[in-house]
Amino acid sequence: MQVFRGFKHPGLAPACALTIGNFDGVHRGHQAMLALLRSEAQQRGVPSCVMTFEPHPRDYFARLARQPDLAPSRVGTFRDKIADLAHSGVDQVVVLPFNSTLASLSPQAFVQEVLVDGLGAKYVLVGDDFRFGAKRAGDYAVLDAAGTSHGFDVARMNSYEVHGLRVSSSAVRDALGDGRLDDAARLLGRPYRVSGHIVHGRKLGRSLGFRTLNLRFAHWKPATSGIFVVLVHGLTDKPLAGVANFGVRPSLDANDVNGGRVLLETYCLDWPASLGSEGGYGKIVSVELLHKLHDERKYDGLDALTQGIQRDCDDARAWLSARI
Repeated sequence: MQVFRGFKHPGLAPACALTIGNFDGVHRGHQAMLALLRSEAQQRGVPSCVMTFEPHPRDYFARLARQPDLAPSRVGTFRDKIADLAHSGVDQVVVLPFNSTLASLSPQAFVQEVLVDGLGAKYVLVGDDFRFGAKRAGDYAVLDAAGTSHGFDVARMNSYEVHGLRVSSSAVRDALGDGRLDDAARLLGRPYRVSGHIVHGRKLGRSLGFRTLNLRFAHWKPATSGIFVVLVHGLTDKPLAGVANFGVRPSLDANDVNGGRVLLETYCLDWPASLGSEGGYGKIVSVELLHKLHDERKYDGLDALTQGIQRDCDDARAWLSARI
């Protein structure tokens, strides 16, 4: 799969079958849409293409309005989105920067400049709630009429349901926010996980006897937070069980080396000797969240924090021994 920032690249195919969306989480509804897209692309003899946006349009408008609470929480990282799209088998992804220029395009200008001139779309597949163009003025009817004028086919996919529940990124966010990881996994079609490079942190954990693997979550508002039982994939042939703190670490100084950013900090319950003390740094791992133990807590001092971490480890071992 090829990934392009913008649509003015010589490597882009001159024509494509296209779908458009944010694809946060790439859940089962997205997966069904991508399967249909691939089939339609194959029938037309053109590559399948996903257009997505960074930042999320609602992030952009929340910043513009200086109302950060209007921004949606994020299910996944950009890395995870690209990996999930690649796993879905699409040929190319076009990432458009959502900025004032894009936000101001009328529906007609968006069709002409982006879909026709930029991507050569021969088929455009959208969801049943699709809106586009400045002030969300364009809808399916507008897109369908534009397809007739410009010579590309337009199709709409109805909502995808699992056990009567409409699958959407919002539903995934709700499940994660409530700590319902099993429900989130059913909506996603896989366990929820976060991946990234292991980075250096404050190294406080090792002084407390709990050396952690640190992954940065670039967005300030993850869909879930708290203390979790996890499995770490990518360090050894088998996943490593652990306990993870996903959030802002309220017991620590917000002005520490990580600048108050959201981290996923994981302590592996049994660290393989073969990795050595520094064996994780720089590696790309995927941390699978299995069970939420509790929300983040603010501890009164390092002794209380150490005791709290030990309790979490004991609880994680008990949970794992009962289920795995």
